[in-house]
Amino acid sequence: MSVPLSVTVGVVQFPGTNCDLDTIDALADLGARTALLRSDETSLSGVDAVVIPGGFAHGDYLRTGAIARFSPIMDAVASFAGAGGPVVGICNGFQVLTEAGLLPGALRPNAGLAFRCQPQRLIMVSVSHVLGHGLSPSDELSIPINHFEGNYVCDRGTLQRLRENGQVVMRYVANPNGSVDDIAGICNGAGNVVGLMPHPERATTDLLGSADGRKLLEALLYAAASTRQAVGHYAA
Repeated sequence: MSVPLSVTVGVVQFPGTNCDLDTIDALADLGARTALLRSDETSLSGVDAVVIPGGFAHGDYLRTGAIARFSPIMDAVASFAGAGGPVVGICNGFQVLTEAGLLPGALRPNAGLAFRCQPQRLIMVSVSHVLGHGLSPSDELSIPINHFEGNYVCDRGTLQRLRENGQVVMRYVANPNGSVDDIAGICNGAGNVVGLMPHPERATTDLLGSADGRKLLEALLYAAASTRQAVGHYAA
């Protein structure tokens, strides 16, 4: 699948981020331009989408994502998201998005306090979001996880709203971490902000065991292209 319009994806780098270059390589392989955004920057000028990648932002001291949430770049990310820009948080990035209030709920240590690093079967639940183009509900993907604090939790009212509003993006076939409702990823009400624990950038070729991650990254590029065509290059 080719990208319909050249887009630029900003990849945020916090101290301790370790999946930034993997994400950049995966996006570049799909034809996107990329820009590495430092956590102390205050502008996202020129980007069409933002990815907060995995790693250990600020060493995950205090609580995963809790310190990164106060980085200057996050004000710009929040403004970008508020304007409808596509924002995706992968693993640690998902944690940062919940801490920043851009997604509901929280991530806590895995059930059994065990680190999980393994391929994972996933079922798409909703496709009304920036990772949904070209996919259908009930599609099954194989994408690896790599986390210690991937146990998604939220209160009953939030869970009900996520279900009713189509904000559950994907579920685990065999829940590896204790996440409520087997949730592996969610989106905001508008569908332009998505957080997921699996790593699509690590599943872009069969040589890595699966190329299913490409489908999600391609969908992001389509969403970025569509947003750019509608509102133009982001300039803030």
